[in-house]
Amino acid sequence: MDWITNGWSALWEGTLLAPDIIALRTLVAAVLGGIIGIERELVGRPAGLRTHMLISVSSAIFAMVALELFTEATRQSSNSDPVRIIEAVTAGVAFIAAGAIFRDRGDGVHGLTTGAGLWAAGAIGTAVGAGYIALALVSFVVVFVIVAVIRLIEKRVF
Repeated sequence: MDWITNGWSALWEGTLLAPDIIALRTLVAAVLGGIIGIERELVGRPAGLRTHMLISVSSAIFAMVALELFTEATRQSSNSDPVRIIEAVTAGVAFIAAGAIFRDRGDGVHGLTTGAGLWAAGAIGTAVGAGYIALALVSFVVVFVIVAVIRLIEKRVF
């Protein structure tokens, strides 16, 4: 709650990565995942634009949180391995996300974006839980744009 008294800059205290680096990495992940997703959309595959973007952004978030946690653990010369937290979260969220994906009676697959969104929410929650609020906020904005805004674009284009 330091940010209430010290302003938004207090959110960045304790993070190895600068705000512009976090934003750049998150956005590049979204764009690159989106390019793959566009190709998948064009050939009619069930995992399309938003799903690929969410998976790419989530992976970037998990990687950044892992870097932050590892750096913090080595500063404290601890024998702990905080990256195992991410392994546990990703396994649990993947299990739940897989339950959101199903096939209909035809050849259709539904719930891929919901599953990817759950994974993204798990990544954001991991960042918050690890204390990287700013990383979580930047990531949330990108994920929200993917889920809400890109969906509107996707409906018009595809």
